[in-house]
Amino acid sequence: MKTIGMVGGIGPESTIDYYRMLVAAYRERVPDDSYPLLIVNSIDLKRALDLLYADDLAGLTEYLVHSVEVLARAGAELGFLAANTAHIVFDDVARRSPLPLVSIVEATCAEAKRLGLKRLGLLGTRFTMQGKFYPEVFTREGIALVTPAAGEQAYIHEKYFSELVPGIFRDDTREEMLTIIRRMKEGDAIDGLVLAGTELPLLLRAAPPPGIPFLDTATIHGKAILERAFA
Repeated sequence: MKTIGMVGGIGPESTIDYYRMLVAAYRERVPDDSYPLLIVNSIDLKRALDLLYADDLAGLTEYLVHSVEVLARAGAELGFLAANTAHIVFDDVARRSPLPLVSIVEATCAEAKRLGLKRLGLLGTRFTMQGKFYPEVFTREGIALVTPAAGEQAYIHEKYFSELVPGIFRDDTREEMLTIIRRMKEGDAIDGLVLAGTELPLLLRAAPPPGIPFLDTATIHGKAILERAFA
């Protein structure tokens, strides 16, 4: 297999989850007690967020391109960004990357298409819910995306960074998230939900889905990465 390079740390909890998931998925595929070839460059989440809040997408692109170049120099042959929000500049980073990069958005769209879903709720950070990078990919496949109401978006964004990124997973936050999802199912007629924040599955995997499939973007991404690594 190709040596995989992960730009992680955005955030740390989901980076740990990615590593465990990639190891588990690899060992299902290669049951000989070996492990995947994986290099991690854990970058500074605060620096990345400061660039996002300043709307300095060129600066964020430079930071992520440099991070991928570090992985290439370390021997990685295939790369990925272990976060949804970072994909706001994915196309610009991929154009300059010395490695082929696997997109979490493209992988999730392919899974939604495979499942026959047509109208999906989109949960993530404010940058993801209000960004164009998810709709641009999904619209091409005839899949509509619906975001929560403005007040719900503010709640999700605040909880994401005050609790989920630091690794705090509270029952009351989980229940409020499920309340938002139920409201979207009933009011917006969604037939599935994209957990477009790699910490969201850490909160919601244990929760019973409210009658619709949850697309766990981190797990979907991990499977797509391994497919490319073995191609």
